Amino acid sequence: MRKLNVLGVASVLLPLVAGHVISAQNVDVHAQVRLLPAKSETSAHGSHSMLPSPPASVIWLTPLENKAPLPSKSGQYVLTQKNKQFTPHLLVIPAGSVVEFPNQDPYFHNVFSLFNGRRFDLGLYEAGSTRSVRFSREGVSYVFCNIHPEMSAVILALSTPYFAVVEKRDSTEIHDVPPGQYRLHVWSEGAALEPLDALTRVVDIAAGNSDLGLIEIPLSGDLSGHHKNKFGNDYDNNSPPIY
Repeated sequence: MRKLNVLGVASVLLPLVAGHVISAQNVDVHAQVRLLPAKSETSAHGSHSMLPSPPASVIWLTPLENKAPLPSKSGQYVLTQKNKQFTPHLLVIPAGSVVEFPNQDPYFHNVFSLFNGRRFDLGLYEAGSTRSVRFSREGVSYVFCNIHPEMSAVILALSTPYFAVVEKRDSTEIHDVPPGQYRLHVWSEGAALEPLDALTRVVDIAAGNSDLGLIEIPLSGDLSGHHKNKFGNDYDNNSPPIY
């Protein structure tokens, strides 16, 4: 009887675990992000400029090959109102998640978003209370308070877990990305939609090809900070808030 080569069988079965073929190892995708500042703009009456420095920016990868369902991490997230500020200023969430808006100030707030993304108006609600919104689809939502014009935040709902928030340094990474073909997306607060769309491209990610290179984002000004109240009127900066 012919002897079984155990080592040979083991080498054949090694790529198989629980009936699935093990693909190449996931990689960390690198990128250099450079913001190209715009000339400062003069704010109109009733508007304000509340962009962080540097402006909040995000890059993400959407898989083009639907070999397996993406990891699902939708859950509960919090955007806090305290000291007339939203914390955090930028909140990145999986599409389908619920965001809670607790009021931790000793006065009323009226959180709303009427610009792209998820549109909502939570109305007046008092200190110590919380209201919530489900962000069912991908998109960018600019969030404000109808009473306090200095309050602004951004909620970015994504349908992919492969993203990175660009910090103060130019270099950033998207961790644990499976090799494959993806569509690269770029967003930055203060950048217009057209130049951001122009940065979208298809990329191939592999162990030896995981660098996205230099991404230059031309800023157009404070697109989210210049806004009117939920009625389309200027904020009355000459009178103190009644709440």
